[in-house]
Amino acid sequence: MEKDQLLTRRTLLTGVAALGAAGTAGALAAGLGDGPAKPPAPVPAAGPPQRSPLKPSAYRLKPLTGYDAPRAAPRRPPVRSEPILRMTGRGRTMLLTFDDGPHPEYTPEILDTLAEHKVHATFFVCGEMAAWNRDLLARMYDEGHVVGNHTWSHPLLTKLSRRRIRSEMERTSEVVEAAYGEAPRWFRAPYGAWNRDTFQLGAELGMEPLAWTVDTLDWTTPGTGTIVDRVEEGAGPGVVVLSHDAGGNRSQSVRALRRYLPELLDSGYHLTVPRRRLI
Repeated sequence: MEKDQLLTRRTLLTGVAALGAAGTAGALAAGLGDGPAKPPAPVPAAGPPQRSPLKPSAYRLKPLTGYDAPRAAPRRPPVRSEPILRMTGRGRTMLLTFDDGPHPEYTPEILDTLAEHKVHATFFVCGEMAAWNRDLLARMYDEGHVVGNHTWSHPLLTKLSRRRIRSEMERTSEVVEAAYGEAPRWFRAPYGAWNRDTFQLGAELGMEPLAWTVDTLDWTTPGTGTIVDRVEEGAGPGVVVLSHDAGGNRSQSVRALRRYLPELLDSGYHLTVPRRRLI
């Protein structure tokens, strides 16, 4: 048994010596070339295999929302002494506006007609109505319409204190921003009753005062044909049309829109939404 172990140990020592001699010979052979000897290749460190570097298009990152440049605060509009009655624009541009809503019955019908003809309008909403119909404000945003502030409860502002006027405006703006996604940038005084406080407070809240050029008087329910005639007779570049989608039975207003809207488009009018302008 001891003899066998001795033979095995000698065999292992002989093999190790042979490997060492081979390695030395290889190193000498490399040093005998024309140039300097090349350093041995580095042995990779232990761990997972290295991945090949990615191409630029594969690792280019898109900016994250949280790292975008901060939005500039909206510019406060000037304090006006009278409301805007007309809108400037190229060609035969007109504005359709609807007050007192949104109403769960009439407003969706008006939105359907506008969508059918791919037309955008402006809705001056009352806060107490908007609070109960937030889904309609979200739809207005999705379909590209503008939502303006028409106070909370439609009071005669010229009879209210400055504090009450601010409350009427602020509460409505808060509801609009929560449901529509943006604070209103336009304000319309109920009954068209403006005073210095309404202009100042509207500007402080970032809103421009927009009145109208053509009053359909649809709230008096004069008949569908009469409403159509008033819109078509008053049509012209820059005209702002006033109608209603709440505050009473507005079925005549809904039917009238279905008649005069395609006729205005056929006559070459472009129905759009208001744009800010400087004094």
